[in-house]
Amino acid sequence: MADGPTINTIAERAGVSIASVSRVLNGLPTRQETVRKVMAAADELGYVRNAVARSLKSRRTHQVAFAMADVGNPAYLAMLRQIQPVLKAAGYRLVLHSTDAVVEDEIAVLHSLGERYVDGLIMVPLRVTEAHLRMLATARAPVVIIGSVPDGTRVDNVRADSRTGVRLALDHLHALGRRRIALVNGPLDTVPGAARGAAYREALGDLDLPYDEDLVRIGDFYRADGARAVAELLAARPDIDALMCANDLIALGALDVLRAAGRRVPEDVAVVGMDDTDLAAASWPSLTSVSLGSAERGKAAAELLLERLQGGESDPRVVTVPPRLAVRASTAGPAYGKYTDEKYTDGKYTGETHAGGKEGGA
Repeated sequence: MADGPTINTIAERAGVSIASVSRVLNGLPTRQETVRKVMAAADELGYVRNAVARSLKSRRTHQVAFAMADVGNPAYLAMLRQIQPVLKAAGYRLVLHSTDAVVEDEIAVLHSLGERYVDGLIMVPLRVTEAHLRMLATARAPVVIIGSVPDGTRVDNVRADSRTGVRLALDHLHALGRRRIALVNGPLDTVPGAARGAAYREALGDLDLPYDEDLVRIGDFYRADGARAVAELLAARPDIDALMCANDLIALGALDVLRAAGRRVPEDVAVVGMDDTDLAAASWPSLTSVSLGSAERGKAAAELLLERLQGGESDPRVVTVPPRLAVRASTAGPAYGKYTDEKYTDGKYTGETHAGGKEGGA
């Protein structure tokens, strides 16, 4: 072994698979008995132990986990782009978990904190159950939750303001003269689905518009679900003149169906999404969308976690990121081509005034 031991020789000595050795040496969740065997074999073979041994001795791995429902969702990617540089600058590596919003998987991630494979966790749960709250109360490492948790939960928390975001969208659609505004939402047992459904109903009341169950469809937060829901809506209520979609993926599915049905956007049906992801500006027509500050929430979560990792002992903090409405062609029409994104916060225009445009937007 002139070249020194390898993971192959460690695996052979420990009587485990090469994959198991790799997981142990990279600090990934592994059975404690496997960890014991691998580390014993590494010791016997004289494996380079500097980083591994120091992490075991100090109980610091210099790794942080980020758990989200779908690593392919552009809203989570926007968070990731902000989380990684903040933590990397402080000497931490990032481990990703895509949980598919399965509660059991999220609970397993929280439980695995006791194995010390990471020093901290940022999690974006779509559902917050009693099991989540029990695990958060006894977490063995610092945790930051992106998304709403019940008041009084002892965890650092970064929130969006879906209620105000939906109101910005409906105010905008109402100002354009739209009166049959349908909602395509995600599951109501999720935090965002419940918040956006309640906000839609409240905003209609404030605008003196009736709430009509026929104008509401519940699916999931994916493009295909948006397409199915809008196809159902058009068949049942061909008179709709606007769609409020619970995220951009649903809205993109809506645009697909409207285009196939020969319905002009926005002349026949105006469409608004939520999250203001990169897909919104790149779609055709470009999509008006409510930004819920995914990037800002990711950065805030990373900074809160870093404070904890560096010994912060303050009470749990709650950070709320305000929404903005980015007006694009799916509501403003062809004239939008003269402008860049027009931003609204709390119903007020906060962008620049462009040649050919007017303060306050459409």
